[in-house]
Amino acid sequence: MIAVCPGSYDPVTFGHLDIIARAQRLFGEVIVAVGRNSTKNYLFAFDERIKLLREATGSLPGVSVLPISGLLVDFCREQGAQVVVKGLRFAADFDYELQMAHLNAELGGLETVMIPAGKQWGTLSSSMIREVAHCGGDVSGFVPQLVAARIADKVSSGKGFDNG
Repeated sequence: MIAVCPGSYDPVTFGHLDIIARAQRLFGEVIVAVGRNSTKNYLFAFDERIKLLREATGSLPGVSVLPISGLLVDFCREQGAQVVVKGLRFAADFDYELQMAHLNAELGGLETVMIPAGKQWGTLSSSMIREVAHCGGDVSGFVPQLVAARIADKVSSGKGFDNG
């Protein structure tokens, strides 16, 4: 069975990777769908996020990374995926994801499986990582080394945020 883990992944964290690995153990094949949101300011450009995710998930069998644009239900249909996997950190995530699960079921017959974040990563978010890095903090305990290095490069170069 093919499952899809959609998100913006800016940046990919150990929490994301934990959910992706657990989804792979449950479903065998996982497509990590990297999306764009025009209302967000990104640390990494769209292509950079895809590249970093491919590198970070390279050792996970059955995991691929693809760009997504448009509706998730259309992407899942095109990929032959039957399940959407979402990680949950706290109640607000559940409230939002339940609404999306109902909408995706109605629009495309998709099932949504919600996996609780591991206790070590339950309060971790990409926006927190971006803020800590922007203020000069060390994020290496929360993201893969290759991602930490790219974040440090971005911050030290002063390139700031990107809308892609």
